Amino acid sequence: MNVLIIIIAITAIASFMAPSGSSNFEKYKFSVGSILNRKEYIRLLSSGFLHADLMHLVFNMLTLYFFGPIVVQGFGNLGFLIIYFGSILLGNLFSLFIYQRQPWYSAIGASGGVSGILFASIAMIPDLGIYLFFIPIPIPGYLFGLVYFGYSVYMMLNPRQHDNIGHAAHLGGAFFGLVYAVANAPERAMENSLYIGIMALPLIYLSYEIFVKKRIG
Repeated sequence: MNVLIIIIAITAIASFMAPSGSSNFEKYKFSVGSILNRKEYIRLLSSGFLHADLMHLVFNMLTLYFFGPIVVQGFGNLGFLIIYFGSILLGNLFSLFIYQRQPWYSAIGASGGVSGILFASIAMIPDLGIYLFFIPIPIPGYLFGLVYFGYSVYMMLNPRQHDNIGHAAHLGGAFFGLVYAVANAPERAMENSLYIGIMALPLIYLSYEIFVKKRIG
């Protein structure tokens, strides 16, 4: 059993053992107040194994399943683990920075890690054909990434009450995955810079909203 399947299995088990609203869910979710005031740093990692509901879990793990093998093939099992967990941590640290003045803010999900894997894999093979459910036409990987990040940015800029999904972590995770891919395969990444740029459009817009317009934080 390869490392990708192990991560998916562990995440699925953890999500079902700590469903939304349970004591373990509250204990291990990302929580600004708990991290800053009570120094519960384990939440920076443990929140990546929790999900709001089955749809949230399936969406993240399906994306990981599609793109994870590319990262394993390009960077090995160790590279996959570095990108995945490094992206979760950096994504949550970025969320902590953005929401440091909002101690009530909380979030869960593997989105940061998945974003890192997604960005790193598409940096390697941007035109990978992805088949979704009953759609008979393959979707190019970079377009899938564009939609994925577009949805994440929209949800972050238009939050819903009790959403609990770490949309802010997508940006930090994507940044980590991209930097890792460029650092370890610079020629390949530069060849695909146009596709990376297209996929990054929602993230560029989000950066503008955060750092220029100060809309969030």
